[in-house]
Amino acid sequence: MLSDAPFEVPQYLLDLAKGLDRVPMAVAGADNMVVMESARQAADAGLIDPILVGDRDEIESLAETMGWAASEFRIVESGEEDEAAAARMAVKLDRDGEVAALMKGHVHTDALMAAVVAKETGLRDGRRLSHVFHMTVPGSDRVLMITDGAVNVNPNPNTLMDIVKNAVGLAHALGNPEPKVAMLSGTESPIPAMPSSLVAKEIVERAQAGEVTGAIIDGPFAFDNAISPEAAKVKGIDSPVAGNADILVVPNIEMGNGLFKMLVYFKSGLAAGVVLGAKVPIVLTSRADPPEARFAATAIAAIAAAKGKV
Repeated sequence: MLSDAPFEVPQYLLDLAKGLDRVPMAVAGADNMVVMESARQAADAGLIDPILVGDRDEIESLAETMGWAASEFRIVESGEEDEAAAARMAVKLDRDGEVAALMKGHVHTDALMAAVVAKETGLRDGRRLSHVFHMTVPGSDRVLMITDGAVNVNPNPNTLMDIVKNAVGLAHALGNPEPKVAMLSGTESPIPAMPSSLVAKEIVERAQAGEVTGAIIDGPFAFDNAISPEAAKVKGIDSPVAGNADILVVPNIEMGNGLFKMLVYFKSGLAAGVVLGAKVPIVLTSRADPPEARFAATAIAAIAAAKGKV
């Protein structure tokens, strides 16, 4: 870590959640202490009613160790000692309408996402699934969303349109009625030598033609021109998005993955990861995530679910 500043959960998320009903959330693979603690923290904050999916005996044992009363949650036995079974069971609860959101617990991401995208039994809803990192840094109120740095590896233009729409919908749910969306590349001018700049221009043209509403979309932008008003001014870029982006849409997973990790390790950025575009929002965390990131991601998914924005 190049920054030793403590991670901070943005207060505005807690403020947005006040007054909302608790969201029933299935936790896939809850038979793990870190996962149980995350679920309990969100439940104690009034965000969720957790439905814990996994090995009943292990969940009950962990709850007893934690002093978490069994009356405060529901357990659903996954039926097999297999993380794929826990993922399928959690997805089934969502598909059957018993819960309104999903949390990745002690299961591998590929096992959970395989259950989510299963053709007959999954949670696909007609739009491409995509991932958003909701980024905040200590001492600043600015929110920056980076998408997609975790699910779509090399998205084509149609997939990028869904990525944009998913992120815009989340921004609306979190109180930003007209987010500024920057299509990132390595240049602010569309040039054939950099194909991502041409794709960015295509997305902007399609969005301005009416494919995306409730957002201001522009690009291509290099990273500095998207987030720094000074850099945009020096370059002579005249755009309401330049220097003021709320959402950064990256051309591939490598850029998104690198950007979010630089913010985490250089600036103690809190990376709260959620998957959108399914029937329910999905909290997608890593075993390396700090508790604050898990909590913030759960708050985001709960707010999105309560407001019907996924």
